[in-house]
Amino acid sequence: MPSAMSYPTQHTQQHQLNQLTERVERLLLRHLELQRTNTLLTEQVTTLTNERDSLKSRLGAARARVDALLERLPDNSALESAKESA
Repeated sequence: MPSAMSYPTQHTQQHQLNQLTERVERLLLRHLELQRTNTLLTEQVTTLTNERDSLKSRLGAARARVDALLERLPDNSALESAKESA
């Protein structure tokens, strides 16, 4: 028959249960903190994605305006002809 020393006492079991409960509570708090952080980061990604898309659109519009202005400039050959005839 095993001696009484080989079985954890009720006090030891309660202590282990308390430690386990504290660990679980800390893990739960950490999980909640990480969820909040993840939500904030997801919102930031959405905001930055929208800002990036807006900037890309503005860049495209600016390029189109520059291209239109370049099209309105006279050709180099026309400028050279004008210089030669003067």
